[in-house]
Amino acid sequence: QVQLVESGGGLVQPGGSLRLSCAASGRIFTISAMGWYRQAPGKQRELVATITSGGSRHYADSVKGRFTISRDNAKNTVYLQMNSLKPEDTAVYYCNGWSNWGQGTQVTVSS
Repeated sequence: QVQLVESGGGLVQPGGSLRLSCAASGRIFTISAMGWYRQAPGKQRELVATITSGGSRHYADSVKGRFTISRDNAKNTVYLQMNSLKPEDTAVYYCNGWSNWGQGTQVTVSS
């Protein structure tokens, strides 16, 4: 079993930035593709960005040019740098990898 723990969420004003981290621990024997998803109140969970074991990235259209996903395989950690944040980015952000989910971290964009 692999455990994922997200951190870095919080309250930020529109136009601001946040960096989320997701650290994996447990029985890790391979490098997994990892991804960030988000779920806003009353909405379904949606894909934000993914990164393969080799570093190939994919982004949702709504975050292209503003968010950057990266990973440190030595630390089993994936990051999400979020710039130019908008109120519609407000959601609980979840990390996914090794077929497991983290507990989520709240991101609130508001003035």
